[in-house]
Amino acid sequence: MVMSYDALDGAPDEALLVAYGNGDVAAARALTLRLTPRALAHAARMLGDRAEAEDVAQEAMLRLWRIAPDWRQGEAKVTTWLYRVVSNLCTDRLRRSGRTLPIDAIADPPAPDPGALARLAEADRAAALQAALLRLPDRQREAVVLRHLEGLTNPEIAAVMDIGVEAVESLTARGKRALQALLEGRKAELGYDDD
Repeated sequence: MVMSYDALDGAPDEALLVAYGNGDVAAARALTLRLTPRALAHAARMLGDRAEAEDVAQEAMLRLWRIAPDWRQGEAKVTTWLYRVVSNLCTDRLRRSGRTLPIDAIADPPAPDPGALARLAEADRAAALQAALLRLPDRQREAVVLRHLEGLTNPEIAAVMDIGVEAVESLTARGKRALQALLEGRKAELGYDDD
């Protein structure tokens, strides 16, 4: 069955994956356009390196296409599966490299056009957050990124990280406290009021 372009926009990820598994190339294109930016953003936040993140996102999408013919709807969400694969690939790369990234290696995310000073302040805040995230232990960073930057729920994060919901809550709470401690002395510098 080949899905019409109108049906592709509102189709759930799982339906698009099953359609691709059954030979619908248009469904694969729609799913790629929908999921690749998310995989890339998640990898970039975990690795702090855009080129490595692109490699990870590409590998994760290739793995998704390989399992498409065997995908069984209702067993897992495609996004949960994809975030888990991206997280595992990033963790593997971080372990193999044994490195920490210098603050200079962190790319500033693009910002809307609120004005030059606001863009500079936002870039400084994003760089400070990224540098602080990279100082967290891997599991805390992963939980915080998935929860507060990717917007996943605690049960979704638990599925991605293969841990219990209580462990997710603990990791995100400890990660947030650590981030707060790392950034506490920089409030004024980053343009935040004491409120």
